Amino acid sequence: MLDAPNVDRHARRREQTRREILDAAWQVAREQGLTGFTLRDVAQRVGMRAPSLYSHFDSKYAIYDAMYGEAWTQFAEVKAVEEARLTADMRETAHRIARTFFDFAVADPPRYQLMNQRVIRGFEPSAESYAPAVRVLEAGLVIAADRGVTDQDDFMILLALIGGLIDQQLANDPGGDRFSRLLPRAVDMWADGLGLPHNTAPEEGP
Repeated sequence: MLDAPNVDRHARRREQTRREILDAAWQVAREQGLTGFTLRDVAQRVGMRAPSLYSHFDSKYAIYDAMYGEAWTQFAEVKAVEEARLTADMRETAHRIARTFFDFAVADPPRYQLMNQRVIRGFEPSAESYAPAVRVLEAGLVIAADRGVTDQDDFMILLALIGGLIDQQLANDPGGDRFSRLLPRAVDMWADGLGLPHNTAPEEGP
């Protein structure tokens, strides 16, 4: 029992170091690009030598994996706040879903790349890190079904529209709002295609 406090302190220090490594990885990714940094770059940020990182992450892919799970967990937390404001109106719900994910994505391009674009050759998230993404999708399908959109393909088309506009925004108007302004129109086109009623005023772009 006397060893328990030492074990707890060791675990806390280890977790703190992992946190510092992940924070450094995000910083370097935002400065140099998601695929542009090395383990040496990360190690320098936390005052370590690159080989020392292997006592916390067994590869660069393991760091990516932890970052991937963290990114989707962050979005799940944002989504949970927005879900509390949803109404029974599917058109309004679609607008809120679209705006929430669009703004989250363009706020941090490297994070979005890791979440939704296969830019890292050979990287596949582990089942544990992929789980938050699955939960987000499954929750979205339930939300849509509860509001009358029961065909999963219809919901996937909405996600594809959102993702396409995000890609266009990041590629062709970074830092701007051109495709952000088109988002409400795209969502209404989708809703019109499904025959969803206009129970509320259409969302206005920023």
